[in-house]
Amino acid sequence: MPASERSSATDATPAGPVLFAYDGSELAQLAIEEAGRQLARGREAVVLCVWQPANVGFVPVDDVHFDAAQASEVRSAAERTAAHGASLAERAGFRAESAATQAAPTWKGIVEVADQRDASLIVFGSHGRSGFAGHVFGSVATSVSGRCGRSVLIVHRRPC
Repeated sequence: MPASERSSATDATPAGPVLFAYDGSELAQLAIEEAGRQLARGREAVVLCVWQPANVGFVPVDDVHFDAAQASEVRSAAERTAAHGASLAERAGFRAESAATQAAPTWKGIVEVADQRDASLIVFGSHGRSGFAGHVFGSVATSVSGRCGRSVLIVHRRPC
């Protein structure tokens, strides 16, 4: 292969969008910021918030009860969370859109949307669940990386 073809092939940005698994946490925000520093500016991104209806019946929220079985409040919160993440991704240099999906467990929703969107990379903020909690509850990032054939970037807390 001629040198000009090799350099253009290796310098090419993957075609699919970056998929950010976003839950609104400080670590998820850090992951977006770090990806913005490490990846090519102007890349397409999807900021995804996966939600599940609360399984608690009627729950008081700000002195107003909502029927968690209807899930409209939870879905709305997930959509707002994803939109917030998309605005952060825009500030980090991505061409971002938001998405929210219902799935249980969470990793299944991430894998499904990554497949639907043909994501070139999935980015997570690490919550550092290891030891007993990691073995009992599992890590969403670990579950996704073990169940999909896509590249995964896990961003850890900044060192002190």
